[in-house]
Amino acid sequence: MSAEPIMEPVMTQVDPIDLLSTFEKASPMPIRPEYVEGTAMVPPQANDDHNHGAGELFYQFRSAGIELVGFGNGYRAAHGDGKTMALIIPDFYVRRRRPTELDESYRKANKGWYPIDMIALVGEVTSTNHETDTGPKFRTYAAVGIPVYVLIDRHSQAAHCYTDPVLPGDDPTEAYYATDTKVDLGEPLPLPAPYPTLDTAPFVSD
Repeated sequence: MSAEPIMEPVMTQVDPIDLLSTFEKASPMPIRPEYVEGTAMVPPQANDDHNHGAGELFYQFRSAGIELVGFGNGYRAAHGDGKTMALIIPDFYVRRRRPTELDESYRKANKGWYPIDMIALVGEVTSTNHETDTGPKFRTYAAVGIPVYVLIDRHSQAAHCYTDPVLPGDDPTEAYYATDTKVDLGEPLPLPAPYPTLDTAPFVSD
């Protein structure tokens, strides 16, 4: 299905975790809503091309011996005061560690969301909501200091490896990645060690 994301600004007095839980319970079909930059969103259902390509990248990481690559988990980022800053479900990621007892306790306390500091590399494959991956998620991943952000932008037909996150002040919406290694889809995308160079050919349209 191709559709635009459903987006809803969140009132500051409402815990975003509780709001997303309400969305999930009210939906007649399974959904995994996210929360970024003050807005709750229900991403559009990914099509087969999206999922096939993301699966190919997952396989490339595993084939290179990166055993902590994964997908499907939700991660929570917090402001300095402990309030929820973002609730994100990346298309794929590489964890720093398998969940510890402390991580599982955090997940239980936060209704299914792991701490985002578990992530060493994060990846997104754009769908019709490409502005989310290139804007709010880009800034959020940089703000929390995730070292590597791999973005497959099917809208612009480019692949990016963003590194060197920068948070110039206290405002996470000002964060960015200082380094962008960019190639056209179909070309190999080099990643920093210990990660493999990614074959982006699966995302080239016939």
